[in-house]
Amino acid sequence: MTSISNAMAQRDNSPAGLVGQYKNDFATMLPSHVNADQWARVAIGALRRDQKLAEAAASDPGAFLAALSNAARLGLDAGSEQFYLTPRKEKGRPTVLGIVGYQGLVDLMYRAGAVSSVIAEVVYEHDEFAYQPGRDERPDHKINWDSDDRGKLRLVYAYAVMKDGATSKVIVLNRAEINRIKKSSQGADSSYSPWQNHEAAMWLKSAVRQLAKWVPTSAEYRKEQLRAAQEVAAERAAREAGPTVISAAVQPGQGEYVDEVTGEVLQATAAGDEPVEGELVDGAGEDPWKDAVKP
Repeated sequence: MTSISNAMAQRDNSPAGLVGQYKNDFATMLPSHVNADQWARVAIGALRRDQKLAEAAASDPGAFLAALSNAARLGLDAGSEQFYLTPRKEKGRPTVLGIVGYQGLVDLMYRAGAVSSVIAEVVYEHDEFAYQPGRDERPDHKINWDSDDRGKLRLVYAYAVMKDGATSKVIVLNRAEINRIKKSSQGADSSYSPWQNHEAAMWLKSAVRQLAKWVPTSAEYRKEQLRAAQEVAAERAAREAGPTVISAAVQPGQGEYVDEVTGEVLQATAAGDEPVEGELVDGAGEDPWKDAVKP
């Protein structure tokens, strides 16, 4: 047996072993504020706690690695309430599906830099709740903390307080709306689905997901804010410097580039045009891990 064959034979292709093998690849995807070693430990810990997840990851390592990649691009801890790793069955074969949790969505909102706080709460039958759009700025939710039984889940709401103190759109969903969302969720009826094991968290996620349509969740927002501030500073500096003599015409297109996110033609500046890590990445498209490991 050659040395290469020996190395391949000794390589740990268990799910936990794969996390270690591809840790450097995941590190290149993670935002700079996330520690790759700690991120990998969280994923491995999830495998050790959940035997069904470990079996599904071993059955379909490509799907497992794809889920980890999506979590890494978003800068979320895979196997936590930020990003669930859920065992499923597809055509009778165990597989893994990654699902962004409500805590992950909230983290992305904070990271975008537009909000100072995000409030998301479930309302139970015995709670008092009042909110009228157009009349009330924010919901009035009163809880009897001395009660041993708050009843069944009734409503969920979410809103954000922006950096300027303004209140975002307030999202309120009732049980019928939650059931429609649940019905459209892949594998919601599975015994391993967060809908079955973490119902309140999925109610919260549903509300926060609706809120995300009104509140920035991408670091692209921060990038645009910085670019706007640079443009204002440049204009102010130009005014203070007074009139200048143009010695040569600037050729059309010089110093311009196309923003891959918005499609706009923008002027390049000395700084601030680099991609910002931790952007919300669409995980759709061809699976780069599908042939990475053969079970």
